[in-house]
Amino acid sequence: MDAVYGGDSTARSPAMEWKDKTSRQFQHYLDKSTPHPVFRWILLAAVAGLFSFRIYYVKGFYIVAYTVGIYVINLLIGFLSPQVDPEIEGAALPTKGSDEFKPFIRRLPEFKFWYALMKAFLIAFVLTFFSIFDLPVFWPILLLYWVVLFVLTMQKQIKHMIKYKYIPFSVGKQRYKGKKAPSANSLYSKD
Repeated sequence: MDAVYGGDSTARSPAMEWKDKTSRQFQHYLDKSTPHPVFRWILLAAVAGLFSFRIYYVKGFYIVAYTVGIYVINLLIGFLSPQVDPEIEGAALPTKGSDEFKPFIRRLPEFKFWYALMKAFLIAFVLTFFSIFDLPVFWPILLLYWVVLFVLTMQKQIKHMIKYKYIPFSVGKQRYKGKKAPSANSLYSKD
């Protein structure tokens, strides 16, 4: 009787147990994939290629592809933007060579960017199996809209990057080079 009225909190249905177990297993594999970005991006490229092949093969679902394309642009903006926007909250990024070094922190971290893209392509792939989402549209117009939107958005983002002098990519680990040794000329100069 207590279980019906919420008195016994330990009673759980088998469906809830299965959901929790599956969720933990999924999170385990997701955590194991974190230190392997190359493998993750190759897997994403394979899923995106499979989705593209499905769109090409069925010659439809262009609205689904367009929607995924708009979502990709939205995620890309977050990936390329700093967490603290200097336009709104002041210059948090160094603007001169003499300013203190502050690392670039993304609004959308790489792993979350990858994960959101993977979910989007998987959901879009599943949607291509339901005919209700195959709306008749003239796909060249959608492609043209997407290209124009991408170009305008990236142009705005690049101008923002140039204005506030930040680069959202770093190659390799930054290493400390130590102090520069004094040159022979500076040892004998009279200051």
